[in-house]
Amino acid sequence: MVLTLTNNTPPFTIIFKQLGMPSKKPVFILITGITIGLPAQAQQQIQEIQVIGREVNMVGLALSASEGRVSYNELLQRPLMRAGDVLESVPGLVATQHSGNGKANQFFLRGFNLDHGTDFATTVDGMPVNMRSHGHGQGYTDLNFLIPELIGEIVYRKGSYYADVGDFSGAGAARMTSRDEFEDHSMSLGGGEYGFGRLLLNGSLNSLNGGLTYGLEHQSYEGAWDRVDEDVDKTNLWLKQVWEGAADRVAVSFMLYENDWNSADQIPARAVTSGQISKFGSIDPTLGGNSSRYSLALNWERDLSFAELTSNAYVIDYDMELFSNLSYFTSPGGDQFQQVDERQLFGGDVALAIPGQWGEVEVTNTLGAELRVDDVAEVGVRASAQRRIRDDIRLDSVDQRSVGLYWQSEQRWSESLRTVLGLRYDHFDFEVEALAALDSSSLAANSGKIDDGIVTASFSLMYAINDNNELYASIGEGFHSNDARGTTLRLDPIEGTPVAPADPLVSTLGSEIGWRVFFSNQVNATLALWQLDIDSELLFVGDTGSTEDTGLGSERHGVELTTYYQLNDAIGLDFEYSWTDAAFETAVDGNDSIPGALEHVISAGINLQPNDQFFAHLRLRHFDDFPLDGGMRADGSTLLNLRVGYELNDSLSLSMDMLNLTDSDDHDIEYFYESQLAGEPAPVEDRHFHIFEPRSLRLYVAYRF
Repeated sequence: MVLTLTNNTPPFTIIFKQLGMPSKKPVFILITGITIGLPAQAQQQIQEIQVIGREVNMVGLALSASEGRVSYNELLQRPLMRAGDVLESVPGLVATQHSGNGKANQFFLRGFNLDHGTDFATTVDGMPVNMRSHGHGQGYTDLNFLIPELIGEIVYRKGSYYADVGDFSGAGAARMTSRDEFEDHSMSLGGGEYGFGRLLLNGSLNSLNGGLTYGLEHQSYEGAWDRVDEDVDKTNLWLKQVWEGAADRVAVSFMLYENDWNSADQIPARAVTSGQISKFGSIDPTLGGNSSRYSLALNWERDLSFAELTSNAYVIDYDMELFSNLSYFTSPGGDQFQQVDERQLFGGDVALAIPGQWGEVEVTNTLGAELRVDDVAEVGVRASAQRRIRDDIRLDSVDQRSVGLYWQSEQRWSESLRTVLGLRYDHFDFEVEALAALDSSSLAANSGKIDDGIVTASFSLMYAINDNNELYASIGEGFHSNDARGTTLRLDPIEGTPVAPADPLVSTLGSEIGWRVFFSNQVNATLALWQLDIDSELLFVGDTGSTEDTGLGSERHGVELTTYYQLNDAIGLDFEYSWTDAAFETAVDGNDSIPGALEHVISAGINLQPNDQFFAHLRLRHFDDFPLDGGMRADGSTLLNLRVGYELNDSLSLSMDMLNLTDSDDHDIEYFYESQLAGEPAPVEDRHFHIFEPRSLRLYVAYRF
């Protein structure tokens, strides 16, 4: 399709072609009736970037001290290695990576090794990101489909005190929304060390009596690893059409994501110490994968005469193939395995906020309902060697459905005192059909249906001392679902021995007290003391197709402090600190520490903007040593990143990212487990780590029109 577009300038032509890699489904984009409306004067990017910490005063709005908002302007300042790093804007959350630039980040928060997302619910434009019964792990949260420059806002809420958040709500939730519009159009071209390249086009058009916002990104990257060329080939397309009327707002969003990559996984310390490989080496250089995600979402908001209506509906098509090797050669043919996930999911939610009175008390009652269906055609794990399939370890198809209903009531007893009551019910249906297994006799036993339901409740009390200070107290329940394959499991798919199934739904109980201060648009600070208990640390292990049950409950408590200080018009400072104590209720082999529970996390930044042309943002992330399996402890790490930008004129700007500014060789992630190298007679317990990528420079030039 060819369109000719004019705006008092010579006509130019845009040709829409097929998008997609040869191995993926072809996707054609058709857009009609579009005219470009360029602003009379392009606004200066640097002026848009100016930020006063977390600049929104949430006194009188938030339900807890650990709730907050991250603005578009703040996200623009942050130097990012990967798209998923945007979640590090949530205080206390750490996003690491141990396996290439196509796999989901590994997240840590409040004493949880969240793996790739379990116990932290993430949505984008109303669509869930956490994948249930996923081929790599429960709650898998792959954010590589994000275009950071198109994220308008992130709202985060830690703890389980929110009735409108259901599955994966134990540690908290983040809700991202994309931008509705841009003032101008932009084309950005970036390049850097280790084969980094990025092209980004974004802007807004007048379309179909509304506005269309678009973003198109392509990224390539080779990486700094020995023997492994990451060969990242990532494409993202975002389209968002918005209509606004006197009482309605309707948005339709289309997103396309395709990625293909090789990966350098974690490596054993003994292989580095012996000189077999370097810190940037690999034991198996044939790892990697590919993934795609296509989605369509509808958001509708309407002011009714008696209430406010918000609703979302979505459909997502998702595929993933991942090759990993964690233990190398404990099996004669090697330990590489392939994980697959092919699914469609659809669902939606609707909420009705009804204002009213209880006598003299102002009350807002919110009634909500949610539906989600995961139709998983194939999910499982196969044994492989150099990406060639050797055996089926376990393959299944899964049909998983859930319905959630909730009521939340906010009472304003006075100008100072608010309370919020919440009640929620969720019902899940699991249906599993075992398609293949290493032990074929387990197929019938591991197929089946099961359903379960859970009721959760919450209560929050907020007292505003004045317009700038507020105190909070909250208690509430949350939960996460377990992998459907674990709920129907009766026989080990590898050995055929009896095993205990997983509980379908695992509950959490959290509480928190806190304080918030917002002073003269200059200081924004919060302090929270929290606790979180889980009935059982029981999860399905996607790597092996079986369940792993600690048989133990666990408890966590901690302190979180955030401070954002605008020193003057040119300098802004921020400091975030979290301390966590996490332990099993009963010690295992004399040790009650939970592996991967980060104890001390610090994030800090300095933002400098002396004029409308120049800005610089220096960002530090640090976590102390933390417990591993077997009573071992991992070393801490410190990472320093820098972003600098300069405005040449109204149309042209330059920026630079210096990632890992100090060229630190700290570990991005570390584990302790058994592995076996070629030539070793038996498995050896050892530390396995993935080092920071070396210092790298990335330069960008952006043209606005």
